[in-house]
Amino acid sequence: MNQEIAAPPNFTVLLSPTPRGARLARLLATEQLRAWNVPLDRATQIVAELAANASTHGRVTGRDFRLTLYVIAGTLRIEVSDTRGDRLPRVQLEEPGAESGRGLLLVEAFADRWGVARGPYPRKTVWAEVKLAPVVPLVPCAQGKPRRNRRTGDAPS
Repeated sequence: MNQEIAAPPNFTVLLSPTPRGARLARLLATEQLRAWNVPLDRATQIVAELAANASTHGRVTGRDFRLTLYVIAGTLRIEVSDTRGDRLPRVQLEEPGAESGRGLLLVEAFADRWGVARGPYPRKTVWAEVKLAPVVPLVPCAQGKPRRNRRTGDAPS
C-alpha cells in the first residue's frame, strides 16, 4: 500500500537586502515558527541578526537574500544566504560605544551551533541551529481540563 511520508516542515523566501527586507524576514519567520508551534525567543533573535547582516554586509544591488527555515530531527535550522561570498562573517570583539558588531555574538549566544557554508559562487549561507525541546502531550484529567502527563514528571500547567 502507498503510505505518505510526512516531509519535515520548511519555509523559504527571497527578500530585498534592505532594512525593510530584514524586518520582513523577522516578521515572516515569527509567523511561520508560531504556525509550527516552535518556541520563538531564540529563533527570532537569530533570524533578526542574520537578516540584518545579509542586508548590511551581504548587500549587492539587484540581488536578494534568502531566508530558509526547517525542522528536522528535533532541530530548527535557520539559513540566510546572500551573494557576497567574498565577505565571510566573523565574530568581532566588542568595542565600547560601538553601534554595531555584536550580531554574531548574539547568534553565538542563542544558537546551539552556527557556521558558514560557501557556494555556489557567488553565494554564502550563514546557518544556525536550535535544538527544540520535545513536546509533552497534554492528557485529560478527571475534571476535563488538560494537564501534563504525570509519567514525564512535569508539573501541571
